[in-house]
Amino acid sequence: MTLRIDISGLPPERLRFAASPLAELTAMLHVLAEPGHHPRHAAWAADVWAGLRPELAERLREAEFLWRSSRADFLVPARPRPTLVEELDDVDLIDDETYVRSALVTTCGSNRVHFAGPSPLADTTARERALDLAQARGPQQEAFAERLLADPAAVRTRVRSTLEQCADAFFDAAWAGVAERLATDLRLKNDLLRRQSTAAALASVSDAVTLAPDGDSIVVDKLQDDAAAAHRSGLTFVPTVFGRPHLIVVHASGWRPVVQYPVAEANAAEPVSLETVTRRLEALAHPVRLRLVRTLARGPHTTSELAHAWELSPPEVSRHLAVLRRAGLLTGRRRGRYVHHTLDRSAMTTLGTELLSAVLR
Repeated sequence: MTLRIDISGLPPERLRFAASPLAELTAMLHVLAEPGHHPRHAAWAADVWAGLRPELAERLREAEFLWRSSRADFLVPARPRPTLVEELDDVDLIDDETYVRSALVTTCGSNRVHFAGPSPLADTTARERALDLAQARGPQQEAFAERLLADPAAVRTRVRSTLEQCADAFFDAAWAGVAERLATDLRLKNDLLRRQSTAAALASVSDAVTLAPDGDSIVVDKLQDDAAAAHRSGLTFVPTVFGRPHLIVVHASGWRPVVQYPVAEANAAEPVSLETVTRRLEALAHPVRLRLVRTLARGPHTTSELAHAWELSPPEVSRHLAVLRRAGLLTGRRRGRYVHHTLDRSAMTTLGTELLSAVLR
């Protein structure tokens, strides 16, 4: 499953890398809402919650649908500014219709829920659909959607005030701690973009982001098959420290595409694609291959040894071993006439972690 971003004819200067205070604040808010996704920041999240004023803590809970399961598009700016206040000023320029539709997507479900067609602010049927979807998720979502549709200006003012209070409570200190890492990453990316190529810059973003062979689109490994166009509006890449392991892509129609990617960490393994994880799970799902894996877990074996142990024909064993090898679960070492097959224990050990990282991405 992939998201393809069309960049055909995109001038080089319209593809940019820039840091966004608002996008990083949103990543921090997601950590506070889902600390289990971010074990490295669990202690930070606990400290922040412990130090929050009760009123601000309640405000974060009432609006968490904007950043918990997915991010409202207006919280990941396509044109990053130097300060949080400037970016919030840009959000204020968005019309109510666009703001409300974007907020309802995250409140009522996920980026698979769309609010095209009649406006829920003006059309009774569209409004009822939005409220029904919100109600299905829970009473808090329903209450937030009702307030949003009844008085969008009041909700927008309250959300901005909440984000501004976060700056004093924890964001300013956390931003100061990550700003240099973000700046270092941006220097690397922009240098690759300027001195080498778009492909080189994308390769340094993530293994989950690649340039298509024809150079006309960027392919992102996501849990959806979708497409977006950047050849007219441009494309922005925003680094994040608090967002790891998530790879966030703003790609809804009418929005300039944005990719928020986690900066590289020392000694951190690159994410394995969902395709690779799927291939490994499928390889292990076959009962014969699982028997072979259990045997190989005890030590290296030749094809003949495995065939004899399980009363199978050597060609049948070879076919199953080929599947396991293509999935990256086996290694082989030739000794004379025979190849000794060995289970890659590191690949097996990290499979659960890789699966979790792939689905969280």
